[in-house]
Amino acid sequence: MVLIGVLLIMIGFILKLNSAVVVTISALVTGIIAGIPVIDIITQFGEAFTTNRYMSILIITLPVIGLLEKNELQQQAARIVRKIKSITVGRVLTMYLLIRELGAALGLNSLGGHPQTVRPLIAPMAEGAAEAKYGKLPEKEQQEIRAQAAAADNIGLFFGEDIFVAVGAILLMTGFFKQNNIPADPIAMALWGIPTAIFAFIVHAIRLRIFDKKLNQRFRNSEKQEIETPIRKKHQL
Repeated sequence: MVLIGVLLIMIGFILKLNSAVVVTISALVTGIIAGIPVIDIITQFGEAFTTNRYMSILIITLPVIGLLEKNELQQQAARIVRKIKSITVGRVLTMYLLIRELGAALGLNSLGGHPQTVRPLIAPMAEGAAEAKYGKLPEKEQQEIRAQAAAADNIGLFFGEDIFVAVGAILLMTGFFKQNNIPADPIAMALWGIPTAIFAFIVHAIRLRIFDKKLNQRFRNSEKQEIETPIRKKHQL
């Protein structure tokens, strides 16, 4: 019955209700069903807010990101990348994937991210690399490149943070094992995350390489067709 809170969250999100209200109500219902006094539940809300008050720094970063975008950070990043002839979308995103994974492995999870890094910097750089080779991109290809940039961030963070011993997932597993009297060493768990992270990097780097080839084939074929079409018309005349 305690899991009814999860059901309430699912229903609230499906109905597109206010997320904060849905989560708060589900937490209250879960606590009441579990037999926790309402006063204790509200106290836990207050303690959680006080403990995580540093999260309010996001309010400060939003205007900074807005000013950077207003002063054409995206356009400038794209211009710089266009000047590098050997650069490709896959190479830009592979470099970012490596930086993101290494940073997460060292506990620097805030080094990247969709709002503060991918959207204003990485995605425009990847698009600039594509435009340098193929010219102006159609909307479909632009969206695909942005999706690949977001995927590189997700994969780098997801597999890189498992190497960091103080990450929540490792601490949660360690606590679970200890509660069930199973010997567990958090450092050993973190070290066993290294082979997985390396393998994930190799696999996604290959995927980005394949994405490069698809773009190259798609636009080279279109350029070839554009050249051949006038020649055919001339022969017909």
